Amino acid sequence: MLIRIAKPSDVKTSDITPKTIFMNRRAFLATGAAGAGALALGAVPAAAAMLAQTGKLDGAVKWPLSTDEELTPLSKITSYNNFYEFGTDKGDPERNARFFNPRPWSVEIAGAAKTTGSFDIDEFVKPYTLEERVYRMRCVEAWSMVIPWVGIPLADIIKRYEPTGSAKFVAFETLFDTKRFPEQNRATLDWPYVEGLRMDEAMNPLTILAVGLYGDALPNQNGAPIRVVVPWKYGYKSIKSIVKISFQETMPPTTWNIQAPQEYGFYSNVSPAASHPRWSQATERRIGEFFRRDTLPYNGYAEEVASLYTKMDPSKIF
Repeated sequence: MLIRIAKPSDVKTSDITPKTIFMNRRAFLATGAAGAGALALGAVPAAAAMLAQTGKLDGAVKWPLSTDEELTPLSKITSYNNFYEFGTDKGDPERNARFFNPRPWSVEIAGAAKTTGSFDIDEFVKPYTLEERVYRMRCVEAWSMVIPWVGIPLADIIKRYEPTGSAKFVAFETLFDTKRFPEQNRATLDWPYVEGLRMDEAMNPLTILAVGLYGDALPNQNGAPIRVVVPWKYGYKSIKSIVKISFQETMPPTTWNIQAPQEYGFYSNVSPAASHPRWSQATERRIGEFFRRDTLPYNGYAEEVASLYTKMDPSKIF
């Protein structure tokens, strides 16, 4: 069993990183986001409430199947990122996202579903109970982190909007706004960033829409105000700053498959046996550690997800 029961002390933010470090990285709160730019969940029955001045998410239910591995310090999670909308270097998102204001924000539900439309982020989150989950997350460049996310099971959201029987895939789209995302002024990628999951992947209990980490609202550089987390896939599958979720019959295009189809497929599950064309995937380096470790199939979640791919051609999965 590769997902273990978490100890009660595993996800206490005060045990890992001082609150002052987190608040320094949330500098945008001091520029007016406390009133209009914070993820306000105060009216959410049964869901976590965020205090506008601190970003604290209260009342999230701790998920019993979280990994009990040592957490990556918050200072590392918020300073070493892939978020190309803020720049291509690992340190760019922290530097360039500090004044990003995740307000106004709405999420559009579209496609083959009974209920569609555009929903303010607060209304979108309101009906759900938030869960705190500790996941291993791995980037394709062979580095990894262990992150305590706070989020909503994606399956709960899908059920609420009642996709039709023809919906086989779920597609996601990031905000396109060249004033708020500076890198979108360049042809770095084919903007906006898009991603997708097969319906059974999206419905898997591991998959969540995250709205926070370490018990607080998402930092800008980590995908505020809402992002996907798919822990058995490479990090680029976990699309950030989502504004649209579509249910569709056909496989949706995905940004990195468009950018480099010879390197990045649709499924992109972690496989140590499948080398990237430019580097081996057999080992990884946990951020903050010196030595490398063996990469686990499906990022350590094989018991939970391998059955989704048993009838598929392995060369098309990874």
